Amino acid sequence: MESYSEAWALVKDYCKDKVSATIYSLWLEPLTMVSFEDNKITLLANTFQAGVVKSKFLDLLNEAFEATMGFPIEIEIISETSPKKAEKEERMEKVRETLSNVNDFTFDNFIVGPSNQFAYAAAQAVAANLAETYNPLFIYGNSGLGKTHLLSAICAEVRKKHPDSKILYLRCEDFTNDLVRAIGTETMPQFHDKYRSADVLLVDDVQFIAGKDRTQEEFFNTFNKLYEANKQIILTSDRPPKEIANLEDRIKTRFEWGLLADIQPPDLETRMAIIKQKASELSLNLPNEVVQYIAENIKTNVRQLEGAVKKLNAFCTMSGHEPSVILAQKAIKDITSDNQPIPVLIDKIISEVGRTYGVSTENILSKKRDAETVSARRAAIYIIREITSLPMEKIGEKFGNMDHSTILYNINQCKKSMETNPSIKSTINSIINNVTEN
Repeated sequence: MESYSEAWALVKDYCKDKVSATIYSLWLEPLTMVSFEDNKITLLANTFQAGVVKSKFLDLLNEAFEATMGFPIEIEIISETSPKKAEKEERMEKVRETLSNVNDFTFDNFIVGPSNQFAYAAAQAVAANLAETYNPLFIYGNSGLGKTHLLSAICAEVRKKHPDSKILYLRCEDFTNDLVRAIGTETMPQFHDKYRSADVLLVDDVQFIAGKDRTQEEFFNTFNKLYEANKQIILTSDRPPKEIANLEDRIKTRFEWGLLADIQPPDLETRMAIIKQKASELSLNLPNEVVQYIAENIKTNVRQLEGAVKKLNAFCTMSGHEPSVILAQKAIKDITSDNQPIPVLIDKIISEVGRTYGVSTENILSKKRDAETVSARRAAIYIIREITSLPMEKIGEKFGNMDHSTILYNINQCKKSMETNPSIKSTINSIINNVTEN
């Protein structure tokens, strides 16, 4: 159930900041919330954990719930052998079932506004006339603006009209992972058959093929085979093809063969419509002043708008209070805060760099020296310095105790790359925007 799970996630985050990582993972992370009734929370622990949680961490849990919700909550800890377990879990499962379809993404529940109208119309046209209108369809825009929603909506429409069609919908990293697996297991014919026999291929975040030579080669050939067979291709990216760094020109050209459709951040009226729709899906009646307050304070990310409504719903469910601007302020506090803890911000930067460059966080923080990892590491170091203004010694500690001169060298190399290569500069600026706006 989304409202309960959102609230419980907030409580666990509070606890996580108060204890060591080992204690949290051993005693608090495994806890499960199984019911909330009359300001009483029931948490499930295994037999081994229950006694320790009751004796050592009940005060912390009480503190966390009160700090999160703004009022005290009675907490009951039950073990897996408790007779109440089955009854409470059955009750919670019935509630979950009622909300199981809340997140279905279709054209009907996509809120259209001036910022996304063109991409929406193009997606509808493609779904109605596969490989006849725009092929490929390339939708681009910052994270959280609805690109994935449109891909899912196309899938739903095609399944309805062409139930026998072979639809392949995946993230770009799935393509790379499948390729690596096929190479390792010597099953390339099966890999080719899987991707080249699709009637509709939809790939989310296609920018992640950049810089991966074998992945680009296989994707290029897959694209050609499908295009020549008059099969529909739909792609999304966080930027247009010409701005994707380390992407082969022949692939950029093919991405531009069809239609490029961008999605921009929604205007105020569209944001308000999104909030009202999400609230309606959760059976949450929001006064107009609450809707407007959220819309005026979250301006660039549809996913954040949806998250704010879910969090507000959690607060209202657990407190029994009606939605208000005061509760809305509490719900969006973490989203709108410009003062994220530095460690959190650094992790967010490294994660976004890794996502953009297609390099794992572990590799960025490691001593690996391959070209892709070095480029990603330099970008991360530069952006951390740019956004946080941390001393170089502190940044060095995050990267395996690099010394001051090494950090400075990486920053300067990144600056030189940005000055000589507009594509790299665009990539760095895009990462900064995603980190600071999302």
